Amino acid sequence: MNVMDIFWLFFMISVLQPALQRRFMESMRTRKIAQIEKNRGSRVILLVHRQETMSLLGFPLMRFIDVNDSEEVLRAIHMTDDELPLDIVLHTPGGLVLAALQIARAVESHKGKVTVFVPHYAMSGGTLIALAADEIVMCKHSVLGPIDPQLGQLPAASLVKVVEEKPIAEIDDQTLVMADVGRKAMQQVEDAATALLKKNMDEKAARELAAKLATGTWTHDYPISADEARSLGLPVSTEMPDEVLQLMTLYPQPVQRQGGGVEYLPEPRQRHSQRTG
Repeated sequence: MNVMDIFWLFFMISVLQPALQRRFMESMRTRKIAQIEKNRGSRVILLVHRQETMSLLGFPLMRFIDVNDSEEVLRAIHMTDDELPLDIVLHTPGGLVLAALQIARAVESHKGKVTVFVPHYAMSGGTLIALAADEIVMCKHSVLGPIDPQLGQLPAASLVKVVEEKPIAEIDDQTLVMADVGRKAMQQVEDAATALLKKNMDEKAARELAAKLATGTWTHDYPISADEARSLGLPVSTEMPDEVLQLMTLYPQPVQRQGGGVEYLPEPRQRHSQRTG
């Protein structure tokens, strides 16, 4: 074998390796999902968003809940018997209200038990979906978040507050228009959340919690822990199945050129008692 043959062999391996790794990972995911469905007697649906990097330019791209996601989730629910339990794994920063609300309403109307698993975080639109579940299973340190609408980079609640606190003559037309849209957006999300929450609590409590989540009580990235979510009246459990955590390891963050800042041996560790003499 000459040098050129070695070069072309190395080139072909380099080209094929990512595709083979992807196929292998997809096969492992399929087997793990099938295993969980068999063990729990449910339909498993994952909504997992990772930060991805453009292969040529290296720019980070954040993925969000969009209409493609809602289309796929609604199709999966439609293909599921009404009485069969749904297990939905959420790992997302949120996304479009339209898409998240479509998913949430489909979840709320499903007759079988719906369990949402939040291994790490389900913010904004992810939380809106979680509100529709019969049970929310979180890890001790995983979080939900507020569902207050955002207009571009600006919180709707803050735009409304500016208009309410400043003299009208000092506010430009664009801000007035955005505040009007923001007021409508908050009311719409609050009403939608109330309807979802009535599945697990009375209407008065549902309205109060929806207002707290949708009207700017916290900053939009405020982390609501499992304990706090439970104190708010949400049906939260912290009995996260190991198999769900194992499934999440099959959705790794794409490797970036600069490498990550966290390293550890990827295996469980137990404390062993010391033996004497």
